[in-house]
Order: sequence, then structure tokens, then C-alpha cells
Amino acid sequence: MKYVGAHVSIRGGVENAPLNAIKIGAKAFALFTKNQRQWHASPLTSKNIDEFKKNLLHSGIPVKHILPHNSYLINLGNPDKSAREKSLNAFIDEVERCRDLELDRLNFHPGSHLKKCPVAECLQLVAAGLNKTLNATSGVSLVIETTAGQGGNIGYRFEQIAELIEMVEDKSRIGVCIDTCHIFSAGYDIRDKESYEATMSEFDEIVGFKYLMGMHLNDSKANQGSAIDRHHSIGFGTLGKSPFSFIMNDDRLNDIPLILETIDESLWAKEIEMLYGMVVSPEAVC
Repeated sequence: MKYVGAHVSIRGGVENAPLNAIKIGAKAFALFTKNQRQWHASPLTSKNIDEFKKNLLHSGIPVKHILPHNSYLINLGNPDKSAREKSLNAFIDEVERCRDLELDRLNFHPGSHLKKCPVAECLQLVAAGLNKTLNATSGVSLVIETTAGQGGNIGYRFEQIAELIEMVEDKSRIGVCIDTCHIFSAGYDIRDKESYEATMSEFDEIVGFKYLMGMHLNDSKANQGSAIDRHHSIGFGTLGKSPFSFIMNDDRLNDIPLILETIDESLWAKEIEMLYGMVVSPEAVC
């Protein structure tokens, strides 16, 4: 069964996220647990936590279909030690915020070498940060998001994701999120059935579907292999609608959060309805 939603707002408090998901007919959702463009945030209050749990129960959405996202400021691969430590502390705080909300995973961009160190060294720095985070926390899995390869970002090749996983000591708490826009911009084609199957087979061979804990469903404004991260509404970009039909009918992608990060939130409810309308087999819809 498929569980589609969107990255909803927490305006007015994190407890509003489940209610915002309900409004668009979502069966899954993503959220930031704090302002994603600030390093520091006040701790979640007992009221925030209790109201979040109450609203989540009301939504009927299980924890495994929620994909929190960390701050865009965090860079575990920063070659500068003091900046990297700042990111690590912020990352651990975000994991603990998820734990406070009793969420079981945190999606993150692996990091960037900022064109100041080799990719291999950056991967090692990120892996070291992940191991420190896992040792300092409990109960929350760290979900590596595929990137477009823009600038000095790592994680744009499946081999890099696999290398990070290999270096993580506790593999029971590591996962992957495939972003459709990102992998397309990184060079992976999914626009026709043959290309889609080839890309997914490559992911399975190199990384493994056992690590897949979520997906971001986004069309792209940029071309294949451009390394440009620019999302678009489904059917309006260079990917078109076909890849999303393949996804909605792929049993390997059942029972994980499928999250829209498309650019026009006023279309989210229609996009969710459209995606479910692509399902050929009724058994794939909850």
C-alpha cells in the first residue's frame, strides 16, 4: 500500500503538522521540528509534545509514515572543524527533538565538502558524525537523502550512499530517502519504464531496498545530469508524470512515506489525489 503526503508547515507550533496533513488528504507527512534556517531553537515544551501526539492520533497517520527533515544549515562534511562540530551538535539536537516527539527517523542531506577537500575525505567526515550521533542518541534512524550533486554536495551517486552506510557502525539505525528530482538531476533517468527499472535495479544492487525508509516525490525544473536542485510540481517539469505512475505501482515502495516537496503547496491536495489515481491495483492504496 502507498502512503502519500507532503512536507507540511509547523507554523504556530510543531503540533500543527498533523492537522495540516489532514487538510490535504495526506496519509503521510514530513516536517521540520524547528525553524530550518536557524541554528538554535527553544526546546519543545510538554504542551508542544502532548498536542502533537494528540493531533497525530487524530490524524490516524502512524509514526512510520512520518519523515522529519533536519535543518538545511547542518553540514556534517564541513572541512572546517569548528563549523563541523557546530553542525554535529545541531544534528544531535534534531535527533533528540524527534525522540521527544516519539518519531522514529530523521531525514538529512549528507553534507558538502565546499570544494575544500576530496570527496572521499568528506564522506569519512560525514560517517564520523553519523557514528557520533548514533552513539549519543537512541530510537531514531538517520535517513540519508540522495542529492543532486549541486556545488560540493555529496550523496549524488548511489555508490557514495553505499559507502556512507558501510562506514556506519550501527546499520540498524541508518536508512535512505530517494528524491526523484535529485536523482534525475544527478544523472539517473526514470522517465520511461525501462530507465526506471534500470535505475531502481542499480539502487537495489548498490544500496539495497532494505535501507529505503522514504521518498521525496518531486518533478524537476532542471534537465537530467544538470546537478541543479530545482523542484517543480508534478507533471510541469522535465520528469513529467510517468515516473510517478511507476512509483505508485511499484510494490518495493509500499509502506514508506512518499512525500511531496513540490513548489506550489496549493496543489498538494490535487497532487495527492492524482498520485493515488495512478494506481492500477487497488491493493496499492490504503
